[in-house]
Amino acid sequence: MNLSLATSHLERVVILAPAIVIGAGLVLGVLILLGRAFADSIREFGHPRLLIAGGVALVGIVVVLTWLGVSLPKE
Repeated sequence: MNLSLATSHLERVVILAPAIVIGAGLVLGVLILLGRAFADSIREFGHPRLLIAGGVALVGIVVVLTWLGVSLPKE
């Protein structure tokens, strides 16, 4: 491997590392915030079992349709 190529790759990683760490932190923070909001919504919902059953049914429908090879039409 060429020394200048390895050096430029290392420089690129060093330069991008803070952006990657900050970006990952932002994504994780948003996911935590949305997870807490979703948990509060389930707690306040009158019938949480119905909500969970609906989510499981939706995932089941997506899995079955994917297994059958159904695809959405393109424009």
